[in-house]
Amino acid sequence: MSKKHNFSAGPCILPQEVFEKSAEAILDFNGIGLSLLEISHRSKDFVAVMDEARAIVKRLMNLGDDYEVLYLGGGASLQFAMVPYNLLKVGGKAAYLDTGTWAAGAVKEAKKLGTVDVVGSSKEDNYSFIPKDYTVGSEYDYFHCTSNNTIYGTQMKSFPEVDTLMVCDMSSDIFSRQLDFSKFDLIYAGAQKNMGPAGVTLVVIKKEILGKTGRENMLSILDYSQHISKESMYNTPPVFPVYASLLTLQYLENNGGIAAAEARNEAKAKLLYDEIDNNPLFETFCVKEDRSLMNVSFQLKDESKKEEFDNAWKAAGISGLNGHRSLGGYRASLYNALPIESVQVLVDVMKSIK
Repeated sequence: MSKKHNFSAGPCILPQEVFEKSAEAILDFNGIGLSLLEISHRSKDFVAVMDEARAIVKRLMNLGDDYEVLYLGGGASLQFAMVPYNLLKVGGKAAYLDTGTWAAGAVKEAKKLGTVDVVGSSKEDNYSFIPKDYTVGSEYDYFHCTSNNTIYGTQMKSFPEVDTLMVCDMSSDIFSRQLDFSKFDLIYAGAQKNMGPAGVTLVVIKKEILGKTGRENMLSILDYSQHISKESMYNTPPVFPVYASLLTLQYLENNGGIAAAEARNEAKAKLLYDEIDNNPLFETFCVKEDRSLMNVSFQLKDESKKEEFDNAWKAAGISGLNGHRSLGGYRASLYNALPIESVQVLVDVMKSIK
């Protein structure tokens, strides 16, 4: 079976090396005669995996011991609730930037726990741009933003200076570009974009910000401090996704780190956006200055070409190109593991439509 060109938005493409090593571990992990899927999460073999999975994140992000790294279940959507539960003070308020469906979901959950001000939103313009004309003062307990918006194809190219804690959902562009990660007090990301398979969520948190909400009798499973004290093993962790995430981050580290990944991602995005801009049959949904390097959402200007285009990209071995059901059109996700050769295949198909 020939390998497809996988443009899926998530779960998404991962390095072939990760698949191969993961498959070996499922059959026999570390030569111990047991599958990764059946060993105890308390065994020395898996504890070593968890320890390195946490350590490599801080190396890649250049963060010190004032930060903790957690691998949790529940997906990034659980973090929509855990963030305000741990950071929003009793009687306080939080500031949120509304830039897409997932940002709106975070707002909705936070409002159930306290006062939320949406300081900027592009909802009325179908999330076609990143709001920029807003300020966040010290009256807020924290500011929450979403760095990349998978559905609409927008991405924050810079982050504001705020006079409070900075929280960011980086689910769909984490480890794809160089950032000063020390600007953020809390980062979270579902693994199934650039990190690994679905089933685990990364949380990177500055320890000193915890325990200041005034909330009593916190639910232990939702308390970051509990998870930190148990080194991501308060309850049984998702063993396989953590291991696959470690392999993916090792692959990233061994192939030039985030800087090299960013250069590759910029080249892939330029190749595709140049074709969209130069081909009269296609257009993006968002403004040019906010275009995502990870998710290129676009559409045909002439719907009569849809059948021809759909047949052509499928015949070329392309998978996962359909746009999100809420937006339509097409979406090419250019995550770290996607080779530029796959982007060239898509561009060649686009050129062939007359």
